Amino acid sequence: MRLDELGAAERQLWNSFSQGTAVNVRDGMSSSAVRVVRAQVIEALLLGAGAEPAPGDRPALRLTGARITGSLDLRFAEIAMPVVLADCRFDEVPQLQGARFRELALPGSSLPGLAADMAQIGGRLVLAGCHLTGPLTLNRAEIHGDLDLRHAVITAPGAEAISAVHSAISGDALCAGLAVQGGFRVSGASIDGEFDLQGASLNNPGGNALDAYHVQITEDFTFHPGFRAEGRVLLSGATVSAAIGFCGAVLNNAGDVALEAVDVHVTRNFDLGRGLTVNGGIKLDGSDIGTQLSFRDTMLTHPGETALSLRMTRARETDLRTRRPIAGTVDARNAQLGTLYDTPDTWPADIRLAEATYDALAHPLAAVERLDWLRRGTDGYLPQPYEQLAAAYRRLGHEDEARTVLLAKQRRRRTTLPALLRIWGCIQDATVGYGYRPLRAGLWLMALLACGASFFATHGPAPLEVGKAPPFNAVIYTLDLLVPIVTFGQEAAFAPRGTGQWLAYGLTAAGWVLATTVTAGISRAISRQ
Repeated sequence: MRLDELGAAERQLWNSFSQGTAVNVRDGMSSSAVRVVRAQVIEALLLGAGAEPAPGDRPALRLTGARITGSLDLRFAEIAMPVVLADCRFDEVPQLQGARFRELALPGSSLPGLAADMAQIGGRLVLAGCHLTGPLTLNRAEIHGDLDLRHAVITAPGAEAISAVHSAISGDALCAGLAVQGGFRVSGASIDGEFDLQGASLNNPGGNALDAYHVQITEDFTFHPGFRAEGRVLLSGATVSAAIGFCGAVLNNAGDVALEAVDVHVTRNFDLGRGLTVNGGIKLDGSDIGTQLSFRDTMLTHPGETALSLRMTRARETDLRTRRPIAGTVDARNAQLGTLYDTPDTWPADIRLAEATYDALAHPLAAVERLDWLRRGTDGYLPQPYEQLAAAYRRLGHEDEARTVLLAKQRRRRTTLPALLRIWGCIQDATVGYGYRPLRAGLWLMALLACGASFFATHGPAPLEVGKAPPFNAVIYTLDLLVPIVTFGQEAAFAPRGTGQWLAYGLTAAGWVLATTVTAGISRAISRQ
């Protein structure tokens, strides 16, 4: 390239390159035409066309405010010096695939897109404040510093506006204030710092607003405050060595899943509370949370569908104290919830707890209140939720409450039985409360004893053998009729007649029924201890 062919801005850039001096072509250049820098001039400088650097020189390309015409093609080039193109306007998409840079910064620039697949950046890649009207592609790129996309605007509706599949970032992914029209895909990426999306706006209706499938993040994955997404946020398979936070975010994917985070591993908290608003479902199946999974003060709306799926999720603490009851089904089947925080005024209308376990209830409440919680399930009769709740009461030392829950379990089971078994169940319930109300047997026994003794005291039966029968005792005689196993010698010595005979038959039958239900109930209660 001949030096006499260079424009004013190009000559200034050429002369400053060897010392790395910053060139701002807006200073002292009134004509926009004078500010033009051809892409081939930048290529020539970066590929060694300039003068050999003198000892002590630190070559760098630092340009501000230029319009860059033509295609900047640095594919698979080795660029040993920093490149800073600030507030520049590119006419064509820079082609940087496979290139190696020491550092690349394009802050505040406008581009029709940027192709940097497999690029290797020795330091930072800075696109803060950039405006891209086409895709940013960083697939399999290696960035040995921060990726800075703060307050950038990237627009590619109906396509992947940002694609950084299997990229590796040794620093932070700084995306605070980022605005994206189109998809943002970072699946398989690894980030050795934090992934910060505070205040970002991702808009891809009907598609994935963020696809972070199987990302690995060493520090926090932050979406709060002010994060907004139109479309699905996909975090499935992610591994986060610190915490994930959505406090104050807004997720909108009406009629579908708004947040899919299946099989996510989080070392600390997964915070989906403190003002999070979700229009759509949340799916966290199989996720493993090291400390707390929180929905405190969340608003979640997905009517007629599964609004929150926690199937096989594991957490040390789970906080379900949402701002108002979740509109939709909460599916916690097979979940391990640790210590569970909830309140009756935020219980969902439909909650499924089959095989769900929890170590403790932070607010155990009275059993009659908790039973309303269990009855909200729509899976039909399942014994395990009742047994789990009873076990939680036992750990607190509330044996009476545990028995109340187990009695409710038997009553619920009775509704599923055939008619004859339901009748037998009613008898067991009335007499001994299925073994969980043993004092009822004593009350029944005392009532029947009083009834029989009162009658036989005034209508004593005749002895079978006069002169050989023991003295008649109405109480002992009635007790002999009621207790089917032990005999006191009264029943065999006397024979009632008429009404007394029918009463004796009734007392004997009642004694057998009472003994059978007591035995069955006590056996059932002991087997559940």
